[in-house]
Amino acid sequence: METKNIMIVGVGGQGTLLTSRILGGITTAAGYDVKLSEVHGMAQRGGSVVTFVRYGETVAEPIVEEGQADVLIAFERLEALRYAHFLKKDGVLIVNDQRIDPITVVTGAAKYPENIIEDLSKKYKVISVDAMTEAKKLGNSKVFNTIIIGVAAKHMDFAKEDWIKVIENTVPAKTVDINKAAFEAGYTL
Repeated sequence: METKNIMIVGVGGQGTLLTSRILGGITTAAGYDVKLSEVHGMAQRGGSVVTFVRYGETVAEPIVEEGQADVLIAFERLEALRYAHFLKKDGVLIVNDQRIDPITVVTGAAKYPENIIEDLSKKYKVISVDAMTEAKKLGNSKVFNTIIIGVAAKHMDFAKEDWIKVIENTVPAKTVDINKAAFEAGYTL
């Protein structure tokens, strides 16, 4: 099997690290060699956070090169725009349709780009989901990332039951039920 490359990008506090642990768990459970790498910007201040998950027969290094990501999961529109060039030609970009203004926009030093998802859709296979609205329907906005995992799961080669087992074993015990519901919601979108 050729090595598969997944990138998770977002803003500090959005759950990119939990998401990478779930992806690491599903790939490890399937018997693959897995390498994870977390690249933090100013995560504690709402800065960019990037996580790489690479899996296959043998994986030498954890870093995904530009143009090599099979799946790019973006928890925010601007982060999708910032990292889209990491996608392969036939890669899938899963974008949470949410706007979080970076400090440069908040201070007026920069403008938040318009039509990000539409522009990305002209060049890439984009799946846009309003995971925050879906999470609020479930009564917990914090599980929006698990909704996105549910969407991403349909573009990866693992059984739905295996995803659920890994979620049960990875998220805090008191949040298992809501995270399973969030995964199901994303899986059916």
